[in-house]
Formats: sequence, C-alpha cells, structure tokens
Amino acid sequence: MEEPMAISSLRGNDRCPADDSLKKYEQSVKLSGIKRDIEELCEAVPQLVNVFKIKDKIGEGTFSSVYLATAQLQEGHEEKIALKHLIPTSHPVRIAAELQCLTVAGGQDNVMGLKYCFRKNDHVVIAMPYLEHESFLDILNSLSFQEVREYMYNLFVALKRIHQFGIVHRDVKPSNFLYNRRLKKYALVDFGLAQGTRDTKIELLKFVQSEAQQEDCSRNKYHGVIGHKGLLSRPAPKTVDQQCTPKTSVKRSYTQVHIKQGKDGKERSVGLSVQRSVFGERNFNIHSSISHESPAEKLIKQSKTVDIISRKLATKKTAISTKAMNTVMRETARSCPAVLTCDCYGSDRVCSVCLSRRQQVAPRAGTPGFRAPEVLTKCPDQTTAIDMWSAGVIFLSLLSGRYPFYKASDDLTALAQIMTIRGSRETIQAAKAFGKSILCSKEVPAQDLRALCERLRGLDSTTPRSASGPPGNTSYDPAASKNTDHKASRVQAAQAQYSEDSLYKRDSDGYWSHPRDCASNSEGWDSVPDEAYDLLDKLLDLNPASRITAEAALVHSFFKDMCS
Repeated sequence: MEEPMAISSLRGNDRCPADDSLKKYEQSVKLSGIKRDIEELCEAVPQLVNVFKIKDKIGEGTFSSVYLATAQLQEGHEEKIALKHLIPTSHPVRIAAELQCLTVAGGQDNVMGLKYCFRKNDHVVIAMPYLEHESFLDILNSLSFQEVREYMYNLFVALKRIHQFGIVHRDVKPSNFLYNRRLKKYALVDFGLAQGTRDTKIELLKFVQSEAQQEDCSRNKYHGVIGHKGLLSRPAPKTVDQQCTPKTSVKRSYTQVHIKQGKDGKERSVGLSVQRSVFGERNFNIHSSISHESPAEKLIKQSKTVDIISRKLATKKTAISTKAMNTVMRETARSCPAVLTCDCYGSDRVCSVCLSRRQQVAPRAGTPGFRAPEVLTKCPDQTTAIDMWSAGVIFLSLLSGRYPFYKASDDLTALAQIMTIRGSRETIQAAKAFGKSILCSKEVPAQDLRALCERLRGLDSTTPRSASGPPGNTSYDPAASKNTDHKASRVQAAQAQYSEDSLYKRDSDGYWSHPRDCASNSEGWDSVPDEAYDLLDKLLDLNPASRITAEAALVHSFFKDMCS
C-alpha cells in the first residue's frame, strides 16, 4: 500500500527540487540565448539602437525572428513596436514585395501595417505596431460562441482586404492572425510567403511569382539518383519540364499517391498505391543493370529528330506550313506506341516512361495542416481560394475545440485526412475539376460536420476516463503484418485518428479524458445554428472554383446580425 501512496504524492502538488533546478537552468539558458540574439541584431543593424530599446525576443520562424521593442516618442511616452528581422538569405524581391503588401494593403481592416524599415547590408528589419495577443491554443476551449463569430468575421474582413488587391497570403493560420481578446483587436500578419493573382495590384508580387517559377526550374535542372552506392548526380532529360518535390525518405513501406499519365497527356495524381512516391516524387533506387531502350526513349529520340529537322528547314528558309508540320508529327506519333505503360511499378528502378513524363510546377508554400487540396495535389492555378480553405480549417478547430485539427507529416497523409472528413468520392470528383485524377482503394464516406464537431467537443456522448489510452490508439500498425493492405491502411489510420483518438485528451496525470472534463466556456455552444456549419461546408469546399469568397462570407447568414 505504501508504493501507490508514493506515486500518488508525486502526482500531487509536491515538486522535486531537481525539477526546479532544471527549469531554472533551462530558463537561464533561454534568457542568455535571447540576450545574445538581441546583441547580434544590434551589431548587424546598429541604427536600431538609436531608435528602439529592444526588450525581448517574442517569436522565431523559418524565415524571420520577431522582437519586442519600445520607441521613445516626442510626446514623452513609449510605444511598443514589433521588429521583424528577416534572415539574410531572403530574396530581395520577396522582401520588397512583403513591404509593398504592408504599405499598400496594410494599416486598416485588420491587416498589419508598416511603420519603419531598416537595412544594413543584407540585414532587413521591418518595424510594425505591436499588438499584444493571446495564444490560440490557450484560449481555444474558453471562447464563447459569440467570440468565435467575431473572430471569424474579423478574419474575413482582413482576407477581403488583401484579396481586393490580388494578394494570396498562402499562410493563413491562427499564429498569423493576432487576437487581443480584451481589446477585441485583430491583425493579419506575415506576408513573407504571399503571392499575387493574375490581376494583382501589387506590382512586386508579379516578380515574386516569376522568380519562384525560375527557381523551381533551375533546381530541377539536375536531380539526384540514389543507387546502392549513394547519391549520384545525373542531368535530367532536356525534353522534360522538371519540378521540385519535397524531400522525403525514399525507402517507404507504403505511400498514398503517385502521378499517372492520362490518355490526354496530362499529369494525373493517383492515390494509395504500394512502393510509389509522393505526388510526383520518383523512386530513385535505380538498378545498375538497366541497359534496354524502352518505347518512351524511342519516342523522345524521334521527337528530337523532328525538332532538328524543323530547325534545319527553318535555317534554309524552306517554307513549311503548319499543316505540313502537323502531318510530320502525326506520322511520328503513328510509329510510336499509342499507350506508354510504366514497367517499373513496385521495382527498385525508374523506367524511362516515368522519367519522360511532363511534371507541373506549382507552389507548395504554406503550413502543413492548412494547405488546400489544390495545393496538396500541385495544381498550378492557385487563387485566393487557398486562403479561404485555411480559414475553414481555423473555423473547424474553433467549432470542434481541436487544434491543430489536421497534422500530417507529408502531403499525401494530409490529403487522406481531408478525405476522412470530406469523403473520398467527393475529393475525387473535385480533383477532376482542376485536372487531377485521384484513385483510392477504399471508399471513405463524408462525415456530417455538425455531428463531427459536437462529438469532438463532447456535446453528444459521455466517455469514461482511461489510464491506458484512448480506444483505438493501437488499432493501426503498418509494420505489424506483412500482409497489411497498405493501399487502404493509410486512409483507415487517418479515419481512426479523427473518429477515436481526437475524442480524448491526456491530462497532467497521464490519463486520457474527454474534452468536456477540461475547463471551457459553454456559453452559446448548446445551440450552434445550422448557419455555422453551412458556412464551414462552403469554406471547406473541395473545389476551389466554387469555394466561398471572403466577400461572400461576410454577408453569409451566419453573420446576419453583425455590423458590416
């Protein structure tokens, strides 16, 4: 009986002196690191010292760090300023584009504005008004339903503002939409990944888009081929437009999607297959004994021959009409196989059919969990609709009390998780609208959004506490059996994650409990109107062409009694 009492005492408020010492040490290391970063910033941009007193480092991301500073004004009082220090490797055009977004579209309608900008050599510091804000995760389960309405309304106000200027934010998420709960102030920040629409009013965003495409093409001029002896540098075929792909492990026991060539010549996304790579990534384990020439290689050579002949004829100023050239191309096509079949499926090499496939260049910038389906499937034509999808994911977290709602290690897992909520058939149908074909080995039905959110929030069932973990948390193990159907297992695992695991939360004692056990503000949550889920459904529309816009969202019946 004494041992359980000892364990119980450790679970109480008694604190171990060693733990306190460790925390103090970690805090001191953190403070010394922040102090060192501030000193380095002042050395890099010395003019900051003449204007600001840098107090603390309040944020750090992949491309920048944010510091809290105060500026001494002439009136005698201090003003809090947020200093964003961009990493020196940032492209000058992208930096200038971010500044132009803040200058032109910022400063009103919940969009962060610009106060000053400092530069010394390759160091750039952007000074913006500081908005004290709460952590989204800390306040998620304490927000009343009315506060959620106000939050989403003000987010759409900000998105409408930037979309009017043809700005695609690309990284809409809670940490980029600052919220001061006490003052009811909001600010959309961080335009570091922003891109422009075709008719954007931000001139520099046009250069950002073209620069990004050029970088994608240049990075794919050479691709690595991984053999049994390591990485080899191998030039890509000149007849193939290359595209960069995310870095993931080559030796996968399972993946979900690969790219398949359609009969119309377009690239297709094909889902849930064995030993295939992610969204156009190739299995680069090339067998050293490949020496035969496939039909695709013959096709490439014949295409090159036609191209050389046409150039010679043009040099000699021989008048060849378009009709005659088309005749030559048709004759070439007749001499080649009508359908090129991949013969490296499931093997440790890449056939020339796969190597010769034309790949699309499409931006992938954004935060995992908030990327729209057209981003995950590398659709080249991406619009402001991707921001609305991200807003829908935020709304889904607010209604369900779960953050982050989607959490995936790669684009294919993210797509499978979306299928478990929106349905596999619906996802396949929507993908066809933007030129992609997704094959799924298992049909997953769409879930009712109201029932899902109420279940996750704990409004429709009671669940006992468990010390061993949530039921179903060990129901999926891809390595448990060699006979596992890997084509369906990823979708089944993702479905299990959202139908079982996400109903529970581990408390400080290591027990899994239902979210109803956690402190929350239940005001308004017992009567969420249908309009809320109708708006959520329109935000999470899988087809970007029919997805609701920010302007339309503001006049949705969900906000009918709010001032415009």
